[in-house]
Amino acid sequence: MSASSVVAQDRLAPPRHVAIVMDGNGRWAKKRFLPRFFGHKAGVDAVVRTIQACIDRDIEFLTVFAFSSENWKRPSDEVSGLMGLVLAAVSRYLGKLDSMGVRVRVIGDRDSIAEKLRQAWDGAEARTAHNTKLTLNVAFNYGGRWDIVQASRKAIAAGVPAHELTEDKLSEFMALAHAPDPDLFIRTGGEVRISNFLLWQVAYTEFVFSDCLWPEFGAQQLDAAIDAFHGRDRRFGGVKDAPNAA
Repeated sequence: MSASSVVAQDRLAPPRHVAIVMDGNGRWAKKRFLPRFFGHKAGVDAVVRTIQACIDRDIEFLTVFAFSSENWKRPSDEVSGLMGLVLAAVSRYLGKLDSMGVRVRVIGDRDSIAEKLRQAWDGAEARTAHNTKLTLNVAFNYGGRWDIVQASRKAIAAGVPAHELTEDKLSEFMALAHAPDPDLFIRTGGEVRISNFLLWQVAYTEFVFSDCLWPEFGAQQLDAAIDAFHGRDRRFGGVKDAPNAA
């Protein structure tokens, strides 16, 4: 961490909730003449580094886009490799995350994923449920539009009358109901779009788009994004110094 970043973060509160689209694994591997799988594998290591960096900076919630509902369109061998990598990552890193005080929460549609993977997620959530240092939300088989639809269906199933269905009420049924809306949204890899991620939750989130490929992301890149966040004028639709505004 640079000296200027340390001073800035001593003075300014960190974002409570950071959301990240982890893009660029395939391009990182291609640059090294490696199969795409090796990029995804290096991406897992970047996740672990970023979790530690968030803990060091007192960030309370980290949400990562691990696998979107649209990623099933990728080649079957890549999808199969990703599923195996997830199982291997849970086995390899769950104990470490637990010892770091990380609570794991998985958000997304679990109905269409393999039973073995569902069991791994259930086990990770159960083992870390007592932890309070950082909540890691892993968006897996997740899409923002799916999230809004499933929340609406749950609200209807719960018997919420139409005239009582407010934004706050619907938020209670969203996949991230347990977390505040993200303060900071980071996308790596140079693309400038949100790709159906957290559509409901990012209404007033600050966006930072980075050319850094995800496997190369770490504390330095996180600090740069936080510095950019601290430079934003967050008004949430209002006007600062409203009584004196012209």
